[in-house]
Amino acid sequence: MARNFIKNGFSVYVWNRTKEKVSDLISVGAIWADTPKIAVTSADIVFEVTANDESSKLVWQGKDGILDSARQDHYLITSATLSASWTDELALICSQSKLQFFDMPLTGGRVGAETGQLIMLAGGDKDKLGILANICKAISKKIIYFGRTGSGMRYKLILNMLQAVHIVGLGEALKIAKENDMDIETVGNALSERPGGITTQLAWEGYKTSAKNLTFAIKWLLKDLNYTKKLKNNIDTPIFDEVIQKYTEAFQNGKGDADWTAVNVE
Repeated sequence: MARNFIKNGFSVYVWNRTKEKVSDLISVGAIWADTPKIAVTSADIVFEVTANDESSKLVWQGKDGILDSARQDHYLITSATLSASWTDELALICSQSKLQFFDMPLTGGRVGAETGQLIMLAGGDKDKLGILANICKAISKKIIYFGRTGSGMRYKLILNMLQAVHIVGLGEALKIAKENDMDIETVGNALSERPGGITTQLAWEGYKTSAKNLTFAIKWLLKDLNYTKKLKNNIDTPIFDEVIQKYTEAFQNGKGDADWTAVNVE
């Protein structure tokens, strides 16, 4: 995202807990900020992309954090995948200070980020979102608006849940095909066409390569699934429950850093 903003002529200020991780961005023109507070002071639009609720809270509320220098004319955006409860709390904090806040998690993976073809899943003030739309063309091909703040985050969690279900489902379909002495290559290629879709294709590629190519680590997917679980309340979701258990077992068996399709690798 930062690299594509730079390519499109924007001044980009970056901060990371480990400066070395953004050295490549600095080498192409990004400006290093010693703290999130300094980065926010210098910018008009602020994107936060952290790993989880804990790291997000530190970046927003910690010493020299985003909220220490946020202004009412800033656009404050979280593009991390976070819990709905923390997103709602953060939106309330910003609203009470009359700060403009949007939840805009992302989908499109590494390829989408590198090519500027991400899809942004937005919640917040629809009228003000229109101002951001042109700017976000540098990093995305589409913004989908879901409603009030928190709606974009809830959709992202539901999306990742469904993708996890789909990946596990493909694995079981291939097991049945193998049990019946079918040609797995033919079956996998056919399923990639129908029902098809990017998740089927990723799951099939992972199956063929024993999940050697990392698209999305199991530990991060499991984090998202646990956030999604909190949205259920008392709803009965037996399929989701089985899937989250399968990913939990994969994590407990040392596959946390493996690709999310590794759940189908024996």
